[in-house]
Amino acid sequence: MAGKSDYFGLDWIVSLILAIIPFTAWICGVVTRLQEGKIVAAIIRVFGGWLIWVVDLILMITQKHILRLLNV
Repeated sequence: MAGKSDYFGLDWIVSLILAIIPFTAWICGVVTRLQEGKIVAAIIRVFGGWLIWVVDLILMITQKHILRLLNV
């Protein structure tokens, strides 16, 4: 599937690979929230990243997007 995905506008397959690896998913999640200007969401991902990682991975596989829990 071509087109913009969740991690830095990368293709879905590349975003999926990054989402599978816990450390890269954590870093990418924090960085993407900071790029969006969502400081509170980035802080939550720093401290709750492991739980959110599982949800992100499931959503990336099934619905091809990562979790956008907070819009702050």
